[in-house]
Amino acid sequence: MHIRTIQAEDNSAIEAIIRQCLIAFGGNREGLAWEDESLSHLFDYYNQDGRAYWIAFDANGKMLGGCGIAQFGSPTEGICELQKMYLIQEARGTGIARELLQTALQFAQQHYRACYLETLQNMQAANHFYKKHGFRLLKSPLTGSEHFACDAWYIRDL
Repeated sequence: MHIRTIQAEDNSAIEAIIRQCLIAFGGNREGLAWEDESLSHLFDYYNQDGRAYWIAFDANGKMLGGCGIAQFGSPTEGICELQKMYLIQEARGTGIARELLQTALQFAQQHYRACYLETLQNMQAANHFYKKHGFRLLKSPLTGSEHFACDAWYIRDL
């Protein structure tokens, strides 16, 4: 497996992976990443200070998925958000998500004091994964949440 930051030519392939995953988990609806304007141009969105997006590939160069870090709320809050962490079916449960998360959190620690994320409760494996990796479940979303249809919110001190 190989992980690298997103490049402009990756936009359509990673968007397709994200949309496939959202469909599989009922996330192709209003109030979720499905509607994010940045999905078709993730390179431009993440190619800014305090943001990054990483993509995982198998040994044959097949794209497996990715995840990003971007600021959440105002800069003075010092909180980032783990965003658009999705893997194709065959990559789930293989350790790739752990590697992506570690890469993202190493970056986040250089810029932020805490990392927030929003997800769906029906993504049970994802919820277990986040708890296992030190994220605490919150009772409600942080102020400023864009994904109003999410129903599970987590934070981790960095």
